[in-house]
Amino acid sequence: MQYRALGQTGLTVSEIGMGCEGFVDKPYEQVKELVDIMEVGGVNCIDLYTPNPEFRSNLGRALRGRRDKFVLQAHLCTIWKDGQYKRTRNLEEVREGFQDQLTRLETERVEIGMIHYVDSLADWEAVRDKGVLDYARELKNQGVIRAIGLSSHNPEVALAAVRSGAIEVLMFSVNPCYDLLPASEDVEQLWNDDNYDKPLVNMDPQRQALYETCQRLGVGITVMKAFGGGDLLNAELSPAGKALTLYQCLHYALTRPGVASVMSGARNLEELKNSIAYEEASETERDYAAAFASLPDKQAKRIYAYYFLGLTESAIAKSEGVSVASVSESIQRGLRNMETFLKNRL
Repeated sequence: MQYRALGQTGLTVSEIGMGCEGFVDKPYEQVKELVDIMEVGGVNCIDLYTPNPEFRSNLGRALRGRRDKFVLQAHLCTIWKDGQYKRTRNLEEVREGFQDQLTRLETERVEIGMIHYVDSLADWEAVRDKGVLDYARELKNQGVIRAIGLSSHNPEVALAAVRSGAIEVLMFSVNPCYDLLPASEDVEQLWNDDNYDKPLVNMDPQRQALYETCQRLGVGITVMKAFGGGDLLNAELSPAGKALTLYQCLHYALTRPGVASVMSGARNLEELKNSIAYEEASETERDYAAAFASLPDKQAKRIYAYYFLGLTESAIAKSEGVSVASVSESIQRGLRNMETFLKNRL
């Protein structure tokens, strides 16, 4: 396992982290098995967004005797109410929910206190000005948390938080398709098929600015939704129009500026082992970007639009104001160039 500095927090995290999806609705024995595999594989970063009390208690029990081997990314503002998850900004609920988390995890401190799910500027301003951020600072001053974080799907909001200097860790949704879309306060837009019907062949500049700003200011990024909730790995569901591989998705996220760890979201032992196996994957298995980089810019964009975004040749031609024949010829020529490039690498 390779490890990276988490921004300027002083924490070191594994490139492959673990989301909490795989722990939920599982008995203690299965939770322990997952933690055992993580320990053996060197996975040390765990995201804890869900307030599910059974999950928290099972994980706390599974971490007995090895708590210090793990970096816990615990969320503020998530509570369990009426048998289900709830996001809250009510300060009394925030305090009670976080204390419950510490108790169930059987720990007096966590490494990251992650302010949960801030996707609008109005919500960011409320978090900043109405007590939640002050509470996070209070926890840090008391040594209960080591670093203050914030999770978001919106690059505009994330940039505002990062530039404020108030946070040290950003949890953000990063993958090759989401990075093409502009900012939105509605997270559902990230997996709305209609948003991938129009030509999108460049990374959204605000997302690029976000990653570069995090790197420049020393704000560490932990990645969520690297696989688009699994959709990117499924040819029928992927906004790219074809299935990407697990290694490609992981590598894409890990090569963004500022990224320290990707939460794999593994739901079982096999998926966790597959994510850990990324560390042993060849460069060819990991990296499709190199092949695209070898092409002339226009060829690369057309191939990406056709094969990864699922656009038709006529749609690409219409967006560029050229003939369908010229697009088709360019794509075929680019594929031949890619084939030659990849053969030379093997």
